[in-house]
Amino acid sequence: MVDQVVEACARAAKQAAPSLATASEQAIDAALTGMAERLRASAAAVLEANAEDVRAAQADGMSSGLLDRLTITEDRLTAMADALLLLAGVPHPVRETPIRDLPDGLRLVERRRPVGVIGANYEARPNVTVDVASQLIKSRNAGVLRTGSAALGSATALVRDVIVPALADARIDPAVIQLVPSADRAAAAALVRFPDLVPLVILRGSGDSTRELGFEAAKHGVRTLAHADGGGVLYVDATADLPKAHDLIARSLDRLGVCNRLNLLLIDSAIYADVLPAVLETLDKAGVKPSLPPHEHAIGYEWALDSDQEATVTVSPVDDAVQAAQLANAKTSGLAAGIVTEDAAVADTFMSTYTGTGVFWNATTRLLDGFKLLAVPETGINIDKVPGPRGPVTYTDLSLRQYAVIPAHR
Repeated sequence: MVDQVVEACARAAKQAAPSLATASEQAIDAALTGMAERLRASAAAVLEANAEDVRAAQADGMSSGLLDRLTITEDRLTAMADALLLLAGVPHPVRETPIRDLPDGLRLVERRRPVGVIGANYEARPNVTVDVASQLIKSRNAGVLRTGSAALGSATALVRDVIVPALADARIDPAVIQLVPSADRAAAAALVRFPDLVPLVILRGSGDSTRELGFEAAKHGVRTLAHADGGGVLYVDATADLPKAHDLIARSLDRLGVCNRLNLLLIDSAIYADVLPAVLETLDKAGVKPSLPPHEHAIGYEWALDSDQEATVTVSPVDDAVQAAQLANAKTSGLAAGIVTEDAAVADTFMSTYTGTGVFWNATTRLLDGFKLLAVPETGINIDKVPGPRGPVTYTDLSLRQYAVIPAHR
């Protein structure tokens, strides 16, 4: 039955997709502006639906970090609306680019075309409903959204009261954005089984469940943009400005339930013993405890996924910047790593050695975020090690390349 529910959503989105693919830029931006206006106008209903989700999650024993991700505050709702307005105002991708002239009076051009229908699976983060839907609309792709049971009430209110009426007002078929109405976990697996309807699925989540969905998608010929693991790394070099290092440690722990928070803190062994007491004090002020050597867990263990011990950071000495970067490469997800140093040569060595998605010099890994880096919302952060969109995935990444040969005089 769940497969049939998901398939019905996918067929409805595919049938409506041409309405979005052929819409004018003005209509698309009007829809995004309308979403922002309706989000503010419907704030009471959205916040109440979210409060119900939060109450249910608290009763089920959800951890504080996950509850934080589930909660929509008034400030966060305002930020969501502001992001929609920002997205409405940024340029649309160029849809046709001349490449070169060919013999016989012909010209090669490159065209950008929407995928058609893109799926998205995400858990207890209701703001992702708006983030993903807005990116799909800007990129002219219809979407099938599936969220976990904890956030389904919030997502339903956002689609019903914000997204659907704004699309309708802009004369775009509101069926282009579908929310799977089932809280059944099986709906996630069903979403990656219809390659003819939903050829690409964005997988946002963490850990084994997201990887399993990726494997299931591959069996059915569905491509994915997946974000399964996270965990930021920070290396404090012997030449680091220590007040700066402590500030970065603190700012990297402002939210514990997010993927780009500080997870592994590496300190040059030459200064480890001297700076450790102050580091422990900084962690304590942030409400975080250290996991010190000898570790009884994998050194890259992602604490954000541990509901009982998420307020933890692994701390370890390393010999130098090369060992720090190599350890981050081998033992962590490859999401993001940073170095605190005043030595440009050491910074360059670290950044050249680290192969992950984002690398930072005297900056926090919390910056690995679409809005913070690129000034637009993201659909997720991709950490693949193959060509394709990597890092924060935004509307500019959600298109297909098409080569067209046309008369040169056109």
